[in-house]
Amino acid sequence: MWAILSGIDGNLAAYEAVIADLQRQRSRVEELYILGDLVGPNPETEKLVQRVRSPRPGELQPQICRGWWEEQCFILHSIGYTTEPIEMMSQYGGGTVKLLWDSVSRQSVEWLRSLDFGFHDLDCLLIHGSTVGVDDKLTPETPPPQMLDRLLRADANNLFCGRSGLAFVYQVQSGSVTVGVTTLDTQQSPATLSLRSRQVIGVGNVGSELGIASYTLYDPNTNLVEFKTVRYGIGKGFSVRNAKRS
Repeated sequence: MWAILSGIDGNLAAYEAVIADLQRQRSRVEELYILGDLVGPNPETEKLVQRVRSPRPGELQPQICRGWWEEQCFILHSIGYTTEPIEMMSQYGGGTVKLLWDSVSRQSVEWLRSLDFGFHDLDCLLIHGSTVGVDDKLTPETPPPQMLDRLLRADANNLFCGRSGLAFVYQVQSGSVTVGVTTLDTQQSPATLSLRSRQVIGVGNVGSELGIASYTLYDPNTNLVEFKTVRYGIGKGFSVRNAKRS
């Protein structure tokens, strides 16, 4: 069984609630993935980074890839693809920019730079957005041609992503598609590609909603996806939704 998290956003209490929930599972969790947005504009971010980097005895070592908030840290520290946090400013404003700067140390930013862009494991790609970029937000409303393009780029039967913060399964059934390439000089003859059944899984969001954390369990042997919701603090508890059984 794999546990797949995303969007912790520096929320240490939410992460602790999920780790405690993993220990209650009847099936043993053997892999723990965090698909980006580990950090965020949260004063507890540094404590969370240290917690994740130093698991307690008996806990799994998380496999972590970069997300949108990590990219914003790189921009603020002038080690990203641009030096101006334009997207963050337009979405959240200057107060959030300052809070992120104050929440993530330069030492942690250097560690974040060492993280992978994504993970290929068995027939699965686990990534924050998609192979297009960390800001590529896939949702249940994404048009089928676009979703198919992301699956073909991923070259995987199961694409797990966390950018949207939503928990969903988007299935693309088997069939065929005709593709062709046209340049200014020539036009290649169209080719028909046969497609096997594939799916995109949104893994939920751990830290953005206070008191509620959602994550995904996946069994690579049976292709079973379970969405978990953990309530922590007042009125704590948990619930389960089975997304697919095959």
